[in-house]
Amino acid sequence: MPIASLSADEVHRIYGPWTTRTPQDAAELMAGYPGHWWIAGGWAIEAFTGVPRPHGDLDLSIPRTELPLFRRYLAGRIDLWAADQETLRILLPGDIGEDDLPDSCENVWARDGGGNPWEYDTILMSTSLISTGADIWVYKRDPRVRRPIDEILWSRDKINYLRPEIQLLHKARGLRTKDQRDFDVALPLLSVQDQRWLRDALALTVPGHPWIDRL
Repeated sequence: MPIASLSADEVHRIYGPWTTRTPQDAAELMAGYPGHWWIAGGWAIEAFTGVPRPHGDLDLSIPRTELPLFRRYLAGRIDLWAADQETLRILLPGDIGEDDLPDSCENVWARDGGGNPWEYDTILMSTSLISTGADIWVYKRDPRVRRPIDEILWSRDKINYLRPEIQLLHKARGLRTKDQRDFDVALPLLSVQDQRWLRDALALTVPGHPWIDRL
């Protein structure tokens, strides 16, 4: 069973506990990092809406192509593990690269020792370079949906977050109770333009999704 399909309680039971981290903790960890990073998941929705919600962990996110840079930056401070399907594999400091990860691996977990709780779940975001040299975000479930990477982020208190319409697109397919709650809270705050983008992206990737009629 893939890790992503397990409940938070089952993940904790099988793989161990998680430390409660906040976006401010991530900002301290990533201070001076020379690449792109941002906060995704429920924390991104909470930052946008201002409505507190429960959090199982903190989702850092980086472009997949920057994984070698991310590993060099954290080397000697924190251990990284590839979380792929139902397996966890240590990424050894001396073997730094992105090609040793299968395409199916979309998450890297972090902790500062084998006996300690997990601290961060880092999401590897798919990107591609276009002829102008700009980085483009590519939706992992449908490459027809894409935007310049600078257009998928917004900033609050000097911390970058994934834009709410992008985060809701990622949440739409699962449609868990917490995903529906995030949509209900965020919808009134989305601009007309962002609602239109999300509606078009859903119509393209998940035709007939119940959110479409509300956008």
